[in-house]
Amino acid sequence: MKVCILYAAKSNNSGNIKSIAKAIAKGVEQQNHIVDIIDMKLEEGKIISYYDYLIVGTEGTSAFGGSVPKLVKNFLDRAGAISGKRCMAFVTKAGLRSNKTLQALMKVMEEQGMYLKTSDIIKKEQQATAIGKRIHIK
Repeated sequence: MKVCILYAAKSNNSGNIKSIAKAIAKGVEQQNHIVDIIDMKLEEGKIISYYDYLIVGTEGTSAFGGSVPKLVKNFLDRAGAISGKRCMAFVTKAGLRSNKTLQALMKVMEEQGMYLKTSDIIKKEQQATAIGKRIHIK
């Protein structure tokens, strides 16, 4: 199956989210799926409706968490027919309220009609790879 991992960093010099996305991709590829990784900031307007499964990740926009970059909603608004797509949401562990940030991301995704199968707060690359290995994509 074709899987797309979308990520949005809170700033240009934030490499943690990118490394987490790559680690998830490594785990998903071990399940024999084809994986593409997309930086929502660099590829705004890209159509992603032909993917079978979407994984969307971001970082909180502040140390206190609770909100996601507006870029996420804007990207998903222009991403094509994604309503009903099976998906996963993740945020990187940062700040005090990562749960609140994850809830905000899930709300944005559900407003698009996406079917959330799972969500997670990810701290390290090893954890991300393990999550990628156990995601039920089929």
